[in-house]
Amino acid sequence: MASLTKDFRAFPPQTKFIVGNEACERFSYYGMRSILVVFMTSQLMMPQGDAKAAYHLFAGSVYLLPLLGAYLSDRILGKYKTILYLSIVYCLGHLSLALWESKNGLFFGLGLIALGSGGIKPCVSAYVGDQFTEKSKDLLQRVFDLFYWSINFGAFFSTLLIPLLLVKYGSRVAFGIPGVLMALATLIFWLGRKHYVNVPPAREVGTAGFMSIALYSLTHLKNRKKGEKILDIAKAKYTEEEVEGAKAVASIIKVFATVSVFWALFDQNASSWVLQAQKMDLNVWGIQVEAAQIQALNPIMVLLLIPIFGSVIYPTVERLGIKVTPLRKMSTGMLLAGFSFIIVGLLQAAIDSGVKVSVGWQVIPYLILTCSEVMISITGLEFAYTQAPRAMKSTIMSFWLLTTFAGNLLDATMAELNIFQGAMYFYFFAGLMFLVSIIFIISAAKYRVRNYLETNAQILASVSG
Repeated sequence: MASLTKDFRAFPPQTKFIVGNEACERFSYYGMRSILVVFMTSQLMMPQGDAKAAYHLFAGSVYLLPLLGAYLSDRILGKYKTILYLSIVYCLGHLSLALWESKNGLFFGLGLIALGSGGIKPCVSAYVGDQFTEKSKDLLQRVFDLFYWSINFGAFFSTLLIPLLLVKYGSRVAFGIPGVLMALATLIFWLGRKHYVNVPPAREVGTAGFMSIALYSLTHLKNRKKGEKILDIAKAKYTEEEVEGAKAVASIIKVFATVSVFWALFDQNASSWVLQAQKMDLNVWGIQVEAAQIQALNPIMVLLLIPIFGSVIYPTVERLGIKVTPLRKMSTGMLLAGFSFIIVGLLQAAIDSGVKVSVGWQVIPYLILTCSEVMISITGLEFAYTQAPRAMKSTIMSFWLLTTFAGNLLDATMAELNIFQGAMYFYFFAGLMFLVSIIFIISAAKYRVRNYLETNAQILASVSG
């Protein structure tokens, strides 16, 4: 953490507003999310399968709606206005959950939260990157480390506090506190309005977006020349630079496609892992814990592991002569995720056989899964940002987030089909993860790395007054 603090002093001063906003917003989101399954099953009396499916459909929609946020940001409003306006929608969603304690209130509130949270997701992570120039590119990895650290700082405290508030004070308070934090997040972001670097939306600078180029190419396939790539068709209307940018985005999407399965595994720590914890001995060293509180293991581990990976593990691997690249980090992380589900499957097998298993054993799979998260999620944010052209950064961030939507859609589908029971449910996901890891490694080996960062001249031209 000392290295992150040192780098923070070297970051552009406006970074603190974006990072502070992210910490509060993530407190609100993870705090609300941590009690959803418990609230649906214990207070709304929904069957476990329905509750898991509803949870993953909501979580998935949060990662589908970034497509809308990216369009608004890159094409119409710009990142600042998109973040500010949708944050207000986000606050209204929390208000609905707190005041309307029913299925209708739950689904209406979750809809607004999905729109707000999902809409700002690709913009905030791209916006923090916009504050850096090509000259300061060495700090980019560190700012994404700090950005992700702030996410888990908020998530850790919320997943400890909010489940307790649900038990002691009920859903109104438990959902209301995250709403207050989201309002604070919006205020912090607004306070930095005079200091941000604002890259204008593509509409203002006359630059074509990825979707425009892709749509033109697909609707003019009859004009495709022999040996020509599909997106090259668009050169009849768009510039060489715009088409090459779109091709860069398409290449990233191919690599990211298989990451969806990782998110299908990861997001189960708030659903199937919590339901498993409810069947375990929740007395830890004489302290009775809530099953939903076990999720706090993930963010506290992230807080500890980010500096360890950045300052110890990655440099040590480099000294051994192995080059640490973003795609190699992600490949290793995907394999680790599969191993975490094998362990969870073994724990479930013991529970199903009648053994009273301590919830403390979940620490092991949580540690492995969190290591994989650090290697995939942070790296993916940095990779998506640097590989996307200037006018398409929110767009590619939205495609990165779309992998989480696809993963949660897979979870919801499996929960509804209810094909696998007990330990076999976890073994299925482990096997799928190993298979997809091989596909990812092959795709990554074929990928040609690009870097698109702002020049000093672009930054100076973009600073808002």
